[in-house]
Amino acid sequence: MRSPVTRSAPLLPAGNPRIVGIVNITADSFSDGGRYLDPAAALAHARRLRADGADVIELGPAASHPGSVPVSAAEERQRLAPVLERLAADGIAVSVDSFLPETLRFAVSAGAAWLNDIHGFGDPGLYPVLAASQCRLVVMHAVQEDGAATEVVTDQAAVREGMYRFFARRLAALRAAGIGRDRIVIDPGLGYFLGGTPGPSLMALAEIRELKETFGVPVLVSPSRKSFLRALTGRDVTRSGPATLAAEIFAAWQGADYIRTHDVAAVRDALAFLSAVSSAARSGRGPTRTERSNDVRCPDRRR
Repeated sequence: MRSPVTRSAPLLPAGNPRIVGIVNITADSFSDGGRYLDPAAALAHARRLRADGADVIELGPAASHPGSVPVSAAEERQRLAPVLERLAADGIAVSVDSFLPETLRFAVSAGAAWLNDIHGFGDPGLYPVLAASQCRLVVMHAVQEDGAATEVVTDQAAVREGMYRFFARRLAALRAAGIGRDRIVIDPGLGYFLGGTPGPSLMALAEIRELKETFGVPVLVSPSRKSFLRALTGRDVTRSGPATLAAEIFAAWQGADYIRTHDVAAVRDALAFLSAVSSAARSGRGPTRTERSNDVRCPDRRR
């Protein structure tokens, strides 16, 4: 009996990552600013992403890239309200991406199932609201302590050390406030949130397994169309799809639990294929000698 073929290629961990679809309700997001500022357009796009396979729809009421225009909490609420309330009423899990405490409080009251703060919920005054809610919290790490991302040169080793220190402190603070570990997801941050060069972002993607083991909580990553991919490939935002998908699939191989993306359908299809081929590889069954012979004799085989 022929022994199973030993395969050394990396396999997708059992259980695909879940997908978070991005809907930017903004005037100046770096990739699609203005396209979904109208509530009807935002709702239609959210429903497309949901149909494409998104498990969670994330609404961003303000851009956070370097040079983005600050948006008040009142304006964020105005942008969010008609979209968030309709999606929540339809039973769709909605995440709100904001670092403004007033916006996060509104999101809880309006039915958000997730909250995503690029500064990892650094305001203790918000903790009683978070503890009383049932929202999942995406605790993101960034080298900036407040506001939007900035273009800064950082040291990769220092970023790594700071990332682990940040998560240890912040998760301890949230747990002390009565927020269970089962509600926490961590995001190492990528692109300008880690620095102006690709190195720190590549390091963060390579640290996914270690982050999961160290902190014992799920990991979310969002490489979609980020600056470090454009720097590596020399492509602009409109042509960043292939590098984005490669980064997302690498993250899945590393064990990421959630992938936050602009292109839900591409991630869903890629994960479906990788899941199938990983399952086949785990079965240890290669082609039999008869199957190989039949393949050679196939009448329409190219010669």
